[in-house]
Amino acid sequence: MAARRGWAVPALVQPQLGLLKRQASRRAGAPSGTAGCRGGLSLPRAPVTAAPLCSRPRLRASADLRGRDESPGGMGGEAGCAAAVGAEGRVKSLGLVFEDERKGCYSSGETVAGHVLLEASEPVALRALRLEAQGRATASWGPSTSPRASASAAALAVFSEVEYLNVRLSLREPPAGEGIILLQPGKHEFPFRFQLPSEPLVTSFTGKYGSIQYCVRAVLERPKVPDQSVKRELQVVSHVDVNTPALLTPVLKTQEKMVGCWFFTSGPVSLSAKIERKGYCNGEAIPIYAEIENCSSRLIVPKAAIFQTQTYLASGKTKTIRHMVANVRGNHIASGSTDTWNGKTLKIPPVTPSILDCCIIRVDYSLAVYIHIPGAKKLMLELPLVIGTIPYNGFGSRNSSIASQFSMDMSWLTLTLPEQPEAPPNYADVVSEEEFSRHIPPYPQPPNCEGEVCCPMFACIQEFRFQPPPLYSEVDPHPSDVEETQPVSFIL
Repeated sequence: MAARRGWAVPALVQPQLGLLKRQASRRAGAPSGTAGCRGGLSLPRAPVTAAPLCSRPRLRASADLRGRDESPGGMGGEAGCAAAVGAEGRVKSLGLVFEDERKGCYSSGETVAGHVLLEASEPVALRALRLEAQGRATASWGPSTSPRASASAAALAVFSEVEYLNVRLSLREPPAGEGIILLQPGKHEFPFRFQLPSEPLVTSFTGKYGSIQYCVRAVLERPKVPDQSVKRELQVVSHVDVNTPALLTPVLKTQEKMVGCWFFTSGPVSLSAKIERKGYCNGEAIPIYAEIENCSSRLIVPKAAIFQTQTYLASGKTKTIRHMVANVRGNHIASGSTDTWNGKTLKIPPVTPSILDCCIIRVDYSLAVYIHIPGAKKLMLELPLVIGTIPYNGFGSRNSSIASQFSMDMSWLTLTLPEQPEAPPNYADVVSEEEFSRHIPPYPQPPNCEGEVCCPMFACIQEFRFQPPPLYSEVDPHPSDVEETQPVSFIL
């Protein structure tokens, strides 16, 4: 029929066109070649050039519509056609945005809020729109990490997983008794809000043999079409306060090494190193105090570095990775000489905070002060270090700065300050009444300076020797009768 009118029907559409003809013939009771459809639906008499615009999913949806009409309660006619088009409607975009995009990370107990954005170019039918927030720590290594691993290799795999977050929310559901929701073309916003657990969450981390990841995912469930989803990573940090007493404690170590072996020893090399506290934050500079004494015959070089140690635990096995994140170098020390570091600084680069509360992944830091000795094993001191998130507030900085001025003989350790400072003694306890009356007359007479030279000034000062200072008051207890009208000027 199309060939007689001069229109060419693509070969891809011809089988589906014949299927539509046979369906219309059965419903209208017409012969197989008649183009009819129940509910007033008929094949278009217009040019068939519109046929290529229909994609394959729409043609399959029309074929599936026959089963709905023949089943009890099925939709028929124009309603069924509209439902089929909506079920296969194209979603132009699906996005997920947070309410505060400038917020870099979240911690336990905080609220995560945002919107799921959906834009449709035509009517879309959906069964549900849900939101999932998940967080887990995984540690794995072995042959099974490859997707092509065999079953025998999978038995040798080392894998462990711990779940820290699992939240599921329903953003849109059909009413009771209905199976789908029809969304009209245009832009739609679905807000969401949920609270992270109050229990401490582990800081986000990605390493070679494991990771700690949190993500928020929006899933769009549609009939006859695979689910569509969009996912965004959620950065979580577990706060570590460096102002706790355990992290404010100074760290000190001393070690000595004999250079040489057996009877060919050249002398010892000694090293003492100290840092004022154990906890620091990213961007801070660590002042290092050290004393190096070179009694050997070799030229030595002192160095310092920050090391990060990653420990993974899975299936009873342990993997450890250690690498340097920052270092500093001192001057050469000749034989028989000494050198002192009076606060040599080493800046902490942006690194992951210490992870100490995860059972399968641990991230530790240490400050290593070591001496490179040619022809011998290096002399190293490792001072434990904790990288926190809440910076040092400066309390007790005066005491720490005074302590750092002491010599490296470590005698400053014997000077301990009381936990609470004592109040000054009472004035009555210092000077007794008898001593006060013996030095001061009950009614002192003013000196007579007429015709003679007054007594020296220091003689009058003795009168106030044992008297307390006057009380401070913002209100003058003896105001003058004459008001001061002279303007007062301030020089800045």
